[in-house]
Amino acid sequence: MNEIEVLDISREAVFTLLKVVTPILLVALFVGLIIGIFQALTQIQEMTLAFVPKILGVFITLIILFPFMLNQMRQLSETLFDKIVSGGS
Repeated sequence: MNEIEVLDISREAVFTLLKVVTPILLVALFVGLIIGIFQALTQIQEMTLAFVPKILGVFITLIILFPFMLNQMRQLSETLFDKIVSGGS
């Protein structure tokens, strides 16, 4: 295995990570933005108001997108296992 193959595997792993994590982060960002605007407009500064909706949004997103995330991780694993079996070529 040479440097180019290691860089290829690393690039695939990073892109898979981005595909898996981005929807969750976007949901947390959007919910946090909405709650922040709501708190600024109403001047309610309750700490739990910011965390509970984010946690619920992230859990719901995880439940909905789990098959997609599992499929992406499975494809990366299969690719890596195939490269290991073939000796890296």
